[in-house]
Amino acid sequence: MRRSSFLGTFLLVEGDTDKKFYYNLINRDLCQVVTLSGKPSSKERVIVVLRILNQDNFQGVLAIVDADFDHLLDSPVSWPNLFRTDTHDLETLLIQSPALEKVLIELGSEEKIKQFSQDIRETLLNAGLSLGYLRWISQQDGLNLTFNGLKFNKFINDKSLAINENDLIKAVKNKSQQPDLSNPQLQEQLTTFKNNTHDPWQVCCGHDLVEILSLGLRKTLGTNNKVEPEKVEISLRLAYEAVYFQDTTLYADICQWETDHPPFRCWK
Repeated sequence: MRRSSFLGTFLLVEGDTDKKFYYNLINRDLCQVVTLSGKPSSKERVIVVLRILNQDNFQGVLAIVDADFDHLLDSPVSWPNLFRTDTHDLETLLIQSPALEKVLIELGSEEKIKQFSQDIRETLLNAGLSLGYLRWISQQDGLNLTFNGLKFNKFINDKSLAINENDLIKAVKNKSQQPDLSNPQLQEQLTTFKNNTHDPWQVCCGHDLVEILSLGLRKTLGTNNKVEPEKVEISLRLAYEAVYFQDTTLYADICQWETDHPPFRCWK
């Protein structure tokens, strides 16, 4: 039905924040962004819809999904018009870029940031690794752990932004209402995973890093108690420039797709 009124490219994405991000990068005359949020997961919906369109030989459609752990797995779903973020997800892509420095200047305290003796990106990654690996363990073992709504100040030190893994495990078990899970076993699995040399940008979940950054901007890196995670994410998107995106593998891969599928275009 959409094709009857638009002859250009359709870009399928997972949610509204993805749409807002890519909307600023696409050629809006030649490409439309279509959001496919919902259950069981937005990513699965995008892949299912893309599979149906591919089977129908629908031309001029492509999809971008969060990589999650796909870059670390052996055989994720792969088609020529299915693309993944370079890092774990869109939020890690933002934090990896110079947009982070812009947000720190805008929302943080210059004096406090100078006093913070650690590299802020590395600090975020170090804290986020344990959360990322616990998410991976939950996915791999089918534990169905709940991470939404966690109170990060229960396991993140608001001065050093370091994580306490015992408190993390306790908080996740309580949130998941799974008190029978073994703390020592989960801790052992975390230790085993952390002994690997996985790229932290593939392991860490961007929403976790944003939560930690938000906590830091309210305490260690700033003084504004109203810097909530949603505001941090919005600020990161606004601070992100197209030139940053043009350095990504995702951008280059879709440029190649454009070359292989004329006359369809995606980017400006």
